[in-house]
Amino acid sequence: MFKGNIVALITPMNKKGKICLKSLKNIINYHIYNKTKAIVSLGTTGESSTFTKKEHINLVLLTIKLSKNKIPIIAGTGANSTKEAVLLTQKLEKSGISACLSVTPYYNKPSQEGLYQHFKTISENTTLPQILYNVPSRTGCDLLPKTIYKLSQLKNIIGIKEASGNLSRLHQIKNLVHKNFLIFSGDDSTALDFMQLGGDGIISVTSNIAAKEMSKICKLSLFGNFKKAREINKKLINLHNILFLESNPTPIKWAAKKLGLIKNNTLRLPMTQPSKKLKKIISKELKKKNINTSKKNSIFSIFKK
Repeated sequence: MFKGNIVALITPMNKKGKICLKSLKNIINYHIYNKTKAIVSLGTTGESSTFTKKEHINLVLLTIKLSKNKIPIIAGTGANSTKEAVLLTQKLEKSGISACLSVTPYYNKPSQEGLYQHFKTISENTTLPQILYNVPSRTGCDLLPKTIYKLSQLKNIIGIKEASGNLSRLHQIKNLVHKNFLIFSGDDSTALDFMQLGGDGIISVTSNIAAKEMSKICKLSLFGNFKKAREINKKLINLHNILFLESNPTPIKWAAKKLGLIKNNTLRLPMTQPSKKLKKIISKELKKKNINTSKKNSIFSIFKK
């Protein structure tokens, strides 16, 4: 169910920083139409760290409601406090989500044993499937392959989003874990190479505005047609990189607004609007790729045929 293109969904907001229901509904429908395999609600790209726990729960529940069971919802439930991560996970136990995405504890800089005990404790206190999330550039700690192996032995830890950007990690992990353990890329620019080396898909930022193309790349890759997948990926490679010239989700939100997928690109502090220079770079890239910015067509494919 989870293999392929999974979107790390942005959180559309109005100018006051409240959830924009119309935009959220539009972008969910965009992903349903373009065959995105699942939605991650309130991961890093969804600005989870700026939401209160009550807001967090309510947004996940709203995302489930708007999806109408047409696409699986994976909830971001990580925290730098183990107790908080457990409570957040338990609050969503019977919500209808398909799995949790749980980031390594940020700021604390725990040891490998601390990381193991953190995820083990979460696992023991829920029946929900757990996907680990390793992103050292954000968290200040790195979940190493041997620790991942130990965690993969726990019955409801089903996979990992590996966002270190180190492709060699894939082989290191695959050589240790059982064959059904899912390994997703968390880096759009290297995702195709990741899948060619045996990865199961990507949890993607770019997919917020290029869902059809990312879905095709993943589908082709999982069927071994890397030549065709690479042809499509060539259209996106500059975009993958541009969307990380400033901290995520600043660039992707502005691009989504530019394309008419969301009404506003409001960010919650401490995130701020993209620089004028970045706006020009994104606009130039969208124009260069002949991306369709009409609201009528934006829910289908952003690339003109």
